[in-house]
Amino acid sequence: MIIGLYYLTAARDNFPGEGRAFIDFDDAMNAYDARAELDLQAKIWVRLTKDTQVASAFGVFEEHKAGERLLGTDPVSGKPVSVKIGRFGPVVQIGVADDTEKPRFASLQKGQSMSSITLQEALQLFDLPRTLGIFEGQPLKAAIGRFGPYVQAGKLYVSIPKDLSPYDITADQAVELIKAKREADANKFIKDFGTDLPGVQILNGRFGPYIAYKKEGEKRAVNYRIPKNEDPAALTIDRVKELIEAQDAAPKKTRRKK
Repeated sequence: MIIGLYYLTAARDNFPGEGRAFIDFDDAMNAYDARAELDLQAKIWVRLTKDTQVASAFGVFEEHKAGERLLGTDPVSGKPVSVKIGRFGPVVQIGVADDTEKPRFASLQKGQSMSSITLQEALQLFDLPRTLGIFEGQPLKAAIGRFGPYVQAGKLYVSIPKDLSPYDITADQAVELIKAKREADANKFIKDFGTDLPGVQILNGRFGPYIAYKKEGEKRAVNYRIPKNEDPAALTIDRVKELIEAQDAAPKKTRRKK
């Protein structure tokens, strides 16, 4: 029993989920129950009240007033730089709330922790978005969004691979990513039927050709299988309709819970 209690309450360094922040204890427990890359002994941040939060592994709580850690001073503005829990997770803040100029905020990135982030790393978060140059008459930028780092030119967005960083990617590298994305998109398309069969396209996918049908009023397309012995480019409107109707009429498969 004593060994078990020790295991449950012992915080460990560098366990999966370290540095993550949660709006309350239930939020943290839900993440753990869902096995969302959160270990039982990971050091996490949990908000208890508006002004008080804790740094903890489950069962071990160390209280910090306002959960804020001062990192230093911004050399450009002369304002204080701190890290704290924001509404949507850990953030770096330049400035203070009661200043005449509103504070600036930047979210911590995956792998960064409130307890270990340095002043230099915190200030680097404000370097984005970076303007790399001009591409086809549009500003070429690098930034980090909800789904990770990306480059942007006008309305075109392309993800930045893990071996490149939005902080030091060059204009030439960004252009190569855009060209590769365009080529991949061009190769993905096989056929559509225009107004004769609106919303239907035949595309190349990761697992082979398929029919994509975006029904009127729907936000996303539904994918339909193409038999391996049929040429996707040779499919007629009638055959596409048959394949769609057959899959829609087939009994839905239910996944067994593990």
